Amino acid sequence: MAVNPPLVVLLGATGFVGSAVLRELAGRPLRIRAVSRRPAPPVPAGARADIEVRAADLTGPGAVAEAVAGADVVIHTVLYSAGATTWRVEDGDTAAERVNVGLVRDLVEALRDARTADGSPVTVLWAGAASQAGPLDKEVLDGTETDRPKGEYDRQKLAAERLLLAADAEGVLRGAAIRLPTVFGYGPDSTARDKGVVTFMTRRALSGESITMWHDGTVRRDLLYVEDVARAFAAAVDHPDALAGRHWLLGTGRGEPLGEVFRTVAALVAERTGKPAVPVVSVPPPAHAEPGDFRSVTIDASAFSAATGWSAVTPLDEALARTVAFVVSGGEEALS
Repeated sequence: MAVNPPLVVLLGATGFVGSAVLRELAGRPLRIRAVSRRPAPPVPAGARADIEVRAADLTGPGAVAEAVAGADVVIHTVLYSAGATTWRVEDGDTAAERVNVGLVRDLVEALRDARTADGSPVTVLWAGAASQAGPLDKEVLDGTETDRPKGEYDRQKLAAERLLLAADAEGVLRGAAIRLPTVFGYGPDSTARDKGVVTFMTRRALSGESITMWHDGTVRRDLLYVEDVARAFAAAVDHPDALAGRHWLLGTGRGEPLGEVFRTVAALVAERTGKPAVPVVSVPPPAHAEPGDFRSVTIDASAFSAATGWSAVTPLDEALARTVAFVVSGGEEALS
């Protein structure tokens, strides 16, 4: 008798990270339920997975429980978005809290009595943020830091993570939190819009506008290409026992000076368009700037790498070139 392959439920399948995870997992012999508010894009070409596309408003009563029914693995990449960015949340934003925290609360309750075919708790892989640690006096983060988030977004993400890991400790589920650094980029098959700073500055350069920074350009960021993020979640699916019960950091291990990154972007756009490279300039920070905007961050992801065998493999120059090529060619115009 044939045995059904595992059912992976992907929440947020049309989002920036979720859509990349969907493309990565589609090449595996899995059953995938791709859940999102909007209908998911067409099944990736050459998919080996049996993919069910389901549109649902997960904030509705019972919606999460219905979405994850029968799951062996749940990958939670849903993120509240009320505009151009996802990481700026005003204090007391209850709509953001309902998505960023409430959906995890619903997920825990939905899986309280659920078990896989072998009697194990369902595995939940949740996308967090490295910024949950808060602005620290150290540049290199390795996951051992004491979390002291400052902004409302990071406070909400930490609250959700704590719900997940408490459920793991209780035996309700097998939960792992995967904290992401600054994720960016497009590949030829991208289906979701990148709202991050690297691609935003690519758009500015393409329109002939100066690339602006709120500092002198020496602030460093660990920039992780979105397709490497997708590979990390696929690796996590393969190692649930090694990952369950704690949070893990993803990153390249390199802090890139943003001034140099943006000058590279300007040069790549100029090369594609034949126009002069736009200037990269420093401007006064806006009132909504947060302390973390001015602190350098590099991620030591060696713990996750040791547990799963994953590493970031896409060179920054290559990832930037792919991203610029996608934007300049008008690829974003077909994205929502």
